[in-house]
Amino acid sequence: MLMPKKTKYRKMQRGRMFGMSKGARTVYFGDFGLMALESAWVSARQIEALRVAVNRHLKKVGKSYLRVFPDKAVSKKPAETRMGKGKGNPEFWVAVVKRGRILIELGDGLTRTEAQHILESAAHKLPIKTRFVDKAELAAEQKAAVS
Repeated sequence: MLMPKKTKYRKMQRGRMFGMSKGARTVYFGDFGLMALESAWVSARQIEALRVAVNRHLKKVGKSYLRVFPDKAVSKKPAETRMGKGKGNPEFWVAVVKRGRILIELGDGLTRTEAQHILESAAHKLPIKTRFVDKAELAAEQKAAVS
């Protein structure tokens, strides 16, 4: 399971999830990607399920590049515990995914239809709406939006 080796503080505040992603909005490493269309916390288990689903389909044809990492600790208090007595212990790790972020990329010798099939099956493992993106089409789309 993915989690940081070491963090500065054990417990974190919840934070906010509105707005567009600050980084990872273009396909850099591969040729095709999976873009988030809404903001959410994606847990380490969900990221692992995504990775396993992609690698199972890829076999030895292409290469995958995971662009999210769960670096936020989510704490919970035990069931049937009274209020007070401090914050609960960290239970699991999440990645804060905002709109527009590329979650995973595929490359190295994959056709568009193969990549689309792989990423659509992988998208079922995530709790958010996603979209298949092509490197060339995304670059043209972003260029048109700027001008």
